[in-house]
Amino acid sequence: YQPAPLSENTPPDTFVVQISALYKVPVTYSIVSGDEKGYFIIDSSTGIIRTRKNLKLEDFPVSFNVRATDSSNADIFNDVSVNVEVIDENDFPPVFPSSLLEEGLEENLPPTQVVQLKAQDNDTGRNGFLTYGILSGDRLKFRIDEATGILYSTASFDYEEEPTEYQVVIYAEDDGIPEKKRGFCTVIIKIID
Repeated sequence: YQPAPLSENTPPDTFVVQISALYKVPVTYSIVSGDEKGYFIIDSSTGIIRTRKNLKLEDFPVSFNVRATDSSNADIFNDVSVNVEVIDENDFPPVFPSSLLEEGLEENLPPTQVVQLKAQDNDTGRNGFLTYGILSGDRLKFRIDEATGILYSTASFDYEEEPTEYQVVIYAEDDGIPEKKRGFCTVIIKIID
């Protein structure tokens, strides 16, 4: 049995799966091994398995065995395996170590790397997979590598002819389900004479 994956936020007493043995007389269902942490409970007459307590993501996947026993003869039984996966909910937004950075950039340089930005996301899997983008700022003069978070200049700057300071707001966005979450960082780039 491979029931649909459960959310890590599944409350106790949630239906997981129903085990069904074809047999000429009534059978008794029981969990015989594999559920050492006691996450599941089975109704001995219906074969319905439910969660017994809150689930801890790090304990899964779990594979446990269910036995159907002839109700009049305990020597007649059959076992089946139940595999339960738990999926990480998108609990956390990406977070930059600092929400404000100042970087100096010399004038007259060819397009170059300004700064590498790195956000953290405490979710796992796609909920923790980050891409980077520019929310606001001069997109003609700056670009960001969406995979690495490296901010680049795309032009050279003239200290005397142009603004000496630029503000670029960067976001990190996770690939979360059901919705994506964002974190932000403002980078102030000061042109150096």
